[in-house]
Amino acid sequence: MIMIFGIPGPLLFGQLLLGLINGAFYAMLSLGLAVIFGLLNIINFAHGALFMMGAFASWMLLNYLGIGYFPSLILAPLLVGIIGVVLEKTIISRLYKLDHLYGLLLTFGMALVIEGLFRNAYGSSGLPYRIPDILQGAVNLGFMYLPIYRGWVVVAALVVCLTTWAIIEKTSLGATLRAATENAPLVQAFGVNVPRMITLTYGAGVALAAFAGVLAAPIYSVNPNMGSNFINTVFAVVVIGGMGSIMGSILTGFGLGVIEGLTKVFYPQASATVVFLVMVIVLLVRPRGLFGKAA
Repeated sequence: MIMIFGIPGPLLFGQLLLGLINGAFYAMLSLGLAVIFGLLNIINFAHGALFMMGAFASWMLLNYLGIGYFPSLILAPLLVGIIGVVLEKTIISRLYKLDHLYGLLLTFGMALVIEGLFRNAYGSSGLPYRIPDILQGAVNLGFMYLPIYRGWVVVAALVVCLTTWAIIEKTSLGATLRAATENAPLVQAFGVNVPRMITLTYGAGVALAAFAGVLAAPIYSVNPNMGSNFINTVFAVVVIGGMGSIMGSILTGFGLGVIEGLTKVFYPQASATVVFLVMVIVLLVRPRGLFGKAA
């Protein structure tokens, strides 16, 4: 058996894989938060609840309508994204000119309401969601066995994150979105429907969270608390990467997942707090975050 720093190789690589998987969810959730904050200037504390809704939407599509996993990767984010659009048009749009604290309090209250509704309907013990047949099993890499589904989660998260970054940073649509956050009246003068763009952007950020929820459903039990279990760490990821930084959220999410996984091997007692320790250090050295821009 291979030993690395006195640790059995399979154990070390297994924890690295778990860290990458957690990092994939951190990256996708923090990416949605970064999109919403960077383009709408709203701190969306309901993001974890919408992540949970994505997992429940996939479970409902399977158990009520017989719609499988792969169609749910499209349908569940679309359904939750529509709910996000409705929330933005009816509630959140009223907060754009107010202090950030109002948005944080409102979305925190929305999260409690959404989680309470699902808890009353389905309980809190969790519901199983079966891994699709094509993604079951494991591959022998020689130094460890790689579960196919977990590898798929990491690859899918990377593709979605990098595609989102490319759209925002490298396309004319992304340039228009960024311009609208800097000077909305000027962009509207060129014939762009800025309110509609803002609404669709919020829906897209919510859909990213729901997509992560579908990926998480077969790994974690589908339960009303799954979003709240992630959201505190995800906010730490956003702060470390830099509020509103798209690439910062992606790199920091995966990086902190790996750090968390390694900490579980070398010093398990600190695994639950290492992310927040990193956040404190980063804020002391670079208050705007690793990839944040100066105000």
